[in-house]
Amino acid sequence: MAKAKTTEAAQNHEIPALETEQFDLTIIGDSPLLAHAWSEKAKKEMLDKQMQVATLGKQPKNPEQDFLTSMYHYPSGKSISPDYLVKGGSFEEMTVSCETGFPSVGLKSAAVTAAVDAGMFKTEARRAFHIDGEFVRIEGKPTPREDMVRVGQGTADLRYRAEYKTWRITFRITYNKRSMSPAQIANLFNLGGFGVGIGEWRPEKDGEYGRFHVLTKEREEEAEVEA
Repeated sequence: MAKAKTTEAAQNHEIPALETEQFDLTIIGDSPLLAHAWSEKAKKEMLDKQMQVATLGKQPKNPEQDFLTSMYHYPSGKSISPDYLVKGGSFEEMTVSCETGFPSVGLKSAAVTAAVDAGMFKTEARRAFHIDGEFVRIEGKPTPREDMVRVGQGTADLRYRAEYKTWRITFRITYNKRSMSPAQIANLFNLGGFGVGIGEWRPEKDGEYGRFHVLTKEREEEAEVEA
């Protein structure tokens, strides 16, 4: 009987039609962005370990290859081929000749995580909007960066990754009009850019990299004056 009452209530409940719209949002980097893509080599090593496959031991470091595989090739998301490597006078002056990208899920995660600061539940923000496409294009020049890191039980190691000293990303958002407005979504991204960030060593992970703000007409005019 309880089941019948529940079914009847559901049938009588009016569900409004879904209304969605789209708009473009641009974010500007306030601190350098450190790329952190998983390389095919790293994923294979992880799989081999889980499958208990015998390995050849630790392989020699290849800074150039580590630099390339730290980035996503836009729009495919695949590792960047050495064919795109442009060598300069030194390792630090290397760059790539192809377009690079960033996972859309990482951008959305910054805004969704910041929803808590706005007094919302993460689930509310997660359902309210989507970023179109699996990857978004990074506007900026990536150059190699060397860092000393601690791994395991305090063992020192070197990491070679791509760094975007100045960068911006423009992406399209599809949102539910009944859940959130473009202004509210932009505010979430501003909060996320300040307190969460994207990429390696972001504020969410006790760093200061990958911070950003939403580009508005006023901020764009300020940037033009400063330039």
